Amino acid sequence: MKQLSALFLVALAVIVLVPYYFPFPRGLSQTPHLSLIPAPPVASGSGTLVTRIVDGDTIELENGQKVRYIGIDTPETVDPRKPVQCFGEEAKTKNEQLVLGKTVRMVKDVSETDKYGRLLRYVYVDDIFVNDYLVREGFARAATFPPDVKFADQFLTAEREARDNNRGLWNSCPLAR
Repeated sequence: MKQLSALFLVALAVIVLVPYYFPFPRGLSQTPHLSLIPAPPVASGSGTLVTRIVDGDTIELENGQKVRYIGIDTPETVDPRKPVQCFGEEAKTKNEQLVLGKTVRMVKDVSETDKYGRLLRYVYVDDIFVNDYLVREGFARAATFPPDVKFADQFLTAEREARDNNRGLWNSCPLAR
């Protein structure tokens, strides 16, 4: 009987505490195939306002600094040497819907900036890992550039999932496959 009481108390603790420490992610019911990746803890007030969308994988912050998302690549829309690529406008629009006018949290990998002086960061808005979301929904491809490889395997898995399910550019762009 003593063992049964102890087992009951453990089960009750699990039932009560698990939802507290691991809440169900908001927004999951609208996109059941989307895995929301929790943002790492950041200091209070460390978020930054996004004031402009450059393209599908680059944003500008309120301080004028440009940020390039690590580990992904969206079709071009602003390169003067290239025409707008298939699904480029859609990727830019989705990026705009996700982060424009919102406060984002950014996490560095190894590199501080790229050769163009843009910050290289993983970007989070609310409970959404933006880099992963764009790949998983077919708005971007995985693009690994060492030494910034922390989520390379995750992005490759997300790309494979998007491709297998014909999401986004994998459905709309004949040369994507």
